[in-house]
Amino acid sequence: MTSHVLAIDLGKTGCRGSLRLDGTQTGYAEAPGATGLAHAAGVAEAERAIRAVIDQITPIPTTFTLAVGAAGAASAPDAAAFLARRLAEFAGSVAVTSDAVTAHAGALGGSPGVVLAIGTGAVATAVDAAGRFTRVDGWGPQLGDEGSGGWIGLEGLRAALRSHDGRGPHTVLAEKVGEHFGIDLDALPKYLGEQDNPASVAASFAPVVAAAVDDIATAIMATAARALGRTVLAAIERSGIHPPVPYAITGGLTKLGAPLLDPLDRQIAHAIDRREPLGDPIDGAALLALDPATALEALVTRIV
Repeated sequence: MTSHVLAIDLGKTGCRGSLRLDGTQTGYAEAPGATGLAHAAGVAEAERAIRAVIDQITPIPTTFTLAVGAAGAASAPDAAAFLARRLAEFAGSVAVTSDAVTAHAGALGGSPGVVLAIGTGAVATAVDAAGRFTRVDGWGPQLGDEGSGGWIGLEGLRAALRSHDGRGPHTVLAEKVGEHFGIDLDALPKYLGEQDNPASVAASFAPVVAAAVDDIATAIMATAARALGRTVLAAIERSGIHPPVPYAITGGLTKLGAPLLDPLDRQIAHAIDRREPLGDPIDGAALLALDPATALEALVTRIV
């Protein structure tokens, strides 16, 4: 029997959809992301983003399994369940979970270990041999996501404003703000406040911080790496998995490369057995769509 799966990776920056037939991709589309299911309008925004992806993939089969890894689902399980019910109105069967869970499934194929997922947000997830799940951080831009793209971007913007005011040392980031956003620094608060997804907008500045040759920018990247290292080590300790722990890192922020990853690797090297990710979060969603027997199943809301 053939099996159509539409796997969705819904983050705060972007929403990606991959239509697969017996594991082979037959369609793909992208749309803007959503602020997360923990947000007051999170379910409506998530559904809108998912439908925007579906509308671009044609033809959509009559019957398919829709699997979604959504930012904020772990913090808002009721919203995740509501989203699943909404999506079930037009999909044959639905599986909804956190994007942190699909990142883990994609990176380690449903096997035990720790996965650090870094993008606009940041979260480490651990699964032990008994299927017990541990999550560290992923608390969103106001309360956590330390070391994430949103965090790095905001720290860079704050440093730029301190330099602009004379409250802090000079940094090239002050000039980079205008180049990147096309606005004067004085207009930055209004510009950021007008955005539907401020964390995503701030995260777009993270590559600028990583590329800057500047003591301030270097210090921000080092602080971000230390924060991410603490997140990984806390996930290992809380999970009870004995080092060296199978470990993979995934997410768009890995593209920042050495300024972030080198100090991070040095901090956690003693505790991990590094693995190359088997796939990305969208691959994890596709895996969970059809396999209800992984160690992550308890974290998936299914409507069949």
